[in-house]
Amino acid sequence: MIDLHYWPTPNGKKVTILLEEAAIPYRIVPVNIGRGDQFSPEFLAMNPNHRMPVMVDTSPAGGGDPIVVFESGAIMLYLAEKVGRFYPQDIRGKYAVTEWLIWQMANQGPKLGECGHFRRLGDKQGDQSYAVRRFTDEANRLYGVLNNRLYQSRYLAGDDYTIADMICYPWTVNWKMQGQDIEEFPHFKRWQQELAARPGVQRGMAVGSDLSEDVTKLPPEEQERRARILYNQRARPVPASVPAA
Repeated sequence: MIDLHYWPTPNGKKVTILLEEAAIPYRIVPVNIGRGDQFSPEFLAMNPNHRMPVMVDTSPAGGGDPIVVFESGAIMLYLAEKVGRFYPQDIRGKYAVTEWLIWQMANQGPKLGECGHFRRLGDKQGDQSYAVRRFTDEANRLYGVLNNRLYQSRYLAGDDYTIADMICYPWTVNWKMQGQDIEEFPHFKRWQQELAARPGVQRGMAVGSDLSEDVTKLPPEEQERRARILYNQRARPVPASVPAA
């Protein structure tokens, strides 16, 4: 059994797509990131970076204690290797998948996240026109990278559907909110529509749909508290009980 500490964001949905596609039994453990669950001592013991998702494999290969893995890309590598699917092990196939998985973690996710943040922010923190233009243009560049790759091959890592496709898909469903025109990227559009029609992708994307909150209905003071939790975070101090190295 896999326990997935999760909230329904693109980073969480990457993993639920794989769990559904591979028919891996799992249990969702909600982590309400707006409320601040990710800062609990229990969660920080699993992930010092206080971000979800976190996976706990209660039945690892070879037995022994449960294995805890944080970072969505690392989780997907672990699960794909565990079940022997969606991650080829020949040297060429393996690194074709790995490079796109790392591309997503280093480029697509962070840049599209910033694009969405600044486009939603408006002028609440002053003039954001440069940031909006900067990250909207970067989003356009990244969609172009996908489009050019998918002009060359059916899927991102070649002819086969892999975790490279699963990890990139959830960040693309809000292309319109990211200021993009899908008609500019016909090869990406073909790929996205094909993935959207897969039952496993549909089930994975739907996980946690009952968990989402309408933050605008919360009291103003709670909205402000949550904004402080989510944005402008700084380093957490070392616990007093842990001696400095």
